[in-house]
Amino acid sequence: MKQNGAAMPRLSFAPQTSEERVIKYFRDSDDNIAQHVRLNAVQRKLLFDDFCRAMEYYEEQGLPKEEIVKRLNPEKLGGFYARPANSWYPLDNAAKIYPLSMTRGKMSVFRVSAYLTEAVVPELLQMALNFTIKRFPVFATTLKRGFFWHYLDSTKRRFVVRQETNVPCQPIRISMSGSQSFRVLYYENRISVEFFHVLSDGTGAMIFLEIFVAEYLRLLGHDIENDGDVWDIQAIPDPSEHENSFMRAEKVSGSDGFTGKMVTQMSGRMAAVRPCQIVSFEMNVPKLKEAAHRAGGTITAYMLALMFLSAKDATEERSGHLQIQVPVNMRKYHPSNTIRNFSLYFGVDFDLEEIHSIEQMVPLITQQMQEKSTQEKMDEMMYTTVKLVRSLRFVPLRIKRPVAQIVYGFLGDSTNTTTLSNLGVAKVPESMKPFVTKMEFLLGPSTVNRVGCSMVSYGDTAVFSVSKNTGDPTFEERIYRLLQEEGIDCTVTGSEYYEG
Repeated sequence: MKQNGAAMPRLSFAPQTSEERVIKYFRDSDDNIAQHVRLNAVQRKLLFDDFCRAMEYYEEQGLPKEEIVKRLNPEKLGGFYARPANSWYPLDNAAKIYPLSMTRGKMSVFRVSAYLTEAVVPELLQMALNFTIKRFPVFATTLKRGFFWHYLDSTKRRFVVRQETNVPCQPIRISMSGSQSFRVLYYENRISVEFFHVLSDGTGAMIFLEIFVAEYLRLLGHDIENDGDVWDIQAIPDPSEHENSFMRAEKVSGSDGFTGKMVTQMSGRMAAVRPCQIVSFEMNVPKLKEAAHRAGGTITAYMLALMFLSAKDATEERSGHLQIQVPVNMRKYHPSNTIRNFSLYFGVDFDLEEIHSIEQMVPLITQQMQEKSTQEKMDEMMYTTVKLVRSLRFVPLRIKRPVAQIVYGFLGDSTNTTTLSNLGVAKVPESMKPFVTKMEFLLGPSTVNRVGCSMVSYGDTAVFSVSKNTGDPTFEERIYRLLQEEGIDCTVTGSEYYEG
């Protein structure tokens, strides 16, 4: 068309933004989504992009709009993204050491994972995190440096889900303003959450994982019930869930709980990237229990026996002393709802000359466990932990940090040969069990220990995982041979060795 001999300019319309599309999509519902999102422009766009991608996924699956609106109900956002970040949390007593002991490229990170029956849908996993994080305000924080101690400062942002492309339990970047102290990863049918230890211990992390996975399954359309094992994400967080339970310690008499001596380490050159490999052993729980009972102990005592025998093979030393650190969940002695750190530890130790066979080791290990993990002994350590923190409360952080690095790196790790952290049995509601095939728990790298071991059971499957800091395969190969000799079939999985 021409006017006065000139071509008419073509009319153009700005493309609809994700925010405009989402607001229009939910306009007919009873809730105004815009009222729930009062973030800065960048974070706001990311959150609305998440809604758009989830809506597009549902539309491709042929879901009616009414069902899409129901699953992505903006009420699930609550007031988390609408309120300013004005809360902060002092670190719990166990967490205070972790930021002090960080060195370049090394920090205390651990992982919990759930394996599903089907491949993960990233668009829905991201929305599950968007809806779940409000239930865990102490995790929606960034680590800050105070004058005397580090602390956790609330941050309001869209917490991100990423596809896994790296070796597990790598350091988390926490130096940037508003950075998160945990990461959520997915790979095929696996959902993993990695935590910097300042936030939580294995128990708290598993609670988060179970609630997060439950919400993801709901977004897939499954009817997942809230019960004693899975919290209601719409419930208001109770202050007891993020308390520093170490402050329950009462004054007790006894040893200080932190004595130790240098022990023998396994051989093998430390890798440049740690952990350089993960090796997991999947075993049948009834058969494992039967073997442990036959040897006269619990599953933990039995696995410790296998570890002592394997560690003896994995060192070139012919004399010396091995010690395995065993974390203890203090909630069994002092019932607590906290999702923060509330674990301590004891050591099981033997001279190399004393380590001969499973049958000989299990009763001796059981005796040490019974003697060292009593409530009296653990309460002594808990009180000492509180007393130590109090004694340092007025020491400036710049002085605490170099001292803590020396103690943690060259005394703390050096007093143990390795660690066995057993989370026990992971429980989920009956409605989740058809969709979750197994659970996994991984420890991050140590400063001097060649391996770290962890374990969790789910259903009839126990997963024993070895986080390796050396390419020497002796330890895990000896574990495998011992299991075969004991008649315990196992499936060995894991990552490739990473050279760095």
